Amino acid sequence: MATRESLPDVLIIGAPKAGTSALHTALARHPQVFASPVKEPKYYLCADAPPPAYNGPGDAHSQQEWIWRAEDYRALFAAAPQDTLRLESTPFYLYLPHARRRLAEELPQARFIAVIRDPVDRAYSNWMHLWVDGLEPEADFVTAWRAEQRRIDAGWAPFWHYRQLGRYGEQLADLSARVGLERILVLRYKQLVAEPTVTLNRVCEFLGIATDVIATVPQDNSRPFVRPGLRTAVLGRAIRAGSAAGSLVRPELWRQAAQPLYRALQYGQPAQRPRLAPEIRAELVQEYADDITLLESLLNTSYADWRSSTGSGSFSERTGPVAQG
Repeated sequence: MATRESLPDVLIIGAPKAGTSALHTALARHPQVFASPVKEPKYYLCADAPPPAYNGPGDAHSQQEWIWRAEDYRALFAAAPQDTLRLESTPFYLYLPHARRRLAEELPQARFIAVIRDPVDRAYSNWMHLWVDGLEPEADFVTAWRAEQRRIDAGWAPFWHYRQLGRYGEQLADLSARVGLERILVLRYKQLVAEPTVTLNRVCEFLGIATDVIATVPQDNSRPFVRPGLRTAVLGRAIRAGSAAGSLVRPELWRQAAQPLYRALQYGQPAQRPRLAPEIRAELVQEYADDITLLESLLNTSYADWRSSTGSGSFSERTGPVAQG
């Protein structure tokens, strides 16, 4: 039997903060799947060259872990048994045009899974993630949202693009034009949360592997909400400064050194994050109206619930009966 080229057969391509890590972990438990040992190599964000010199808080530190050399990327799949599907997951592939182009050109047989989430909920969760980690300097979500273009112009990495990451209609229209919609499985975050067994079986059917083998997805790694205040401001500045300095050492060393700062930042904080006010959400969702219409047309599916002034919240708030989102 001929040896296969060491490249992925299936990629989870987006979106960030929409359950991609949970789906990757679940699929990695399937005996017919070989998941790359590095969950987010980000290879197709590059072009066989070092990552762009992004300069948002923590970006230089994060970029040390990007895998951009072709031989290093192929090595991720070298141990895959001959009869398994090789899986890679990088949730920014769906977002960036040059990544979509590379996927289409370099992986002509691969299949793609996109997990999408109510775009305002996704953006709020994205901001919350960076705020709780001490990297987001802006304590107000809407202010950070409005600063997006200025941050992009200043060279901040894609994870800071709260609003634009949620324009799935544009992204999926471009990708489907390149690879064909039949090679793309689009899931909703709420399906992973509320109907994991049904959703995982749907994924397995799409991939042509055995169903009823995996039935659960792990809960997200939630952290306490961090209230704005003097302590938060001081510790946040220390974390951002340390992350910049940490770009000069191995990432694992910085993560270990930063643990006391993270514990101090999150100590005594409320477990539940605040909900986004309906009037704020109603204003922000209007910026997605055209893209939601495009998405509905492309997939022939209604996303009317995303137009609501009430979001669906975090993973823990969604567990139980099927919710919107």
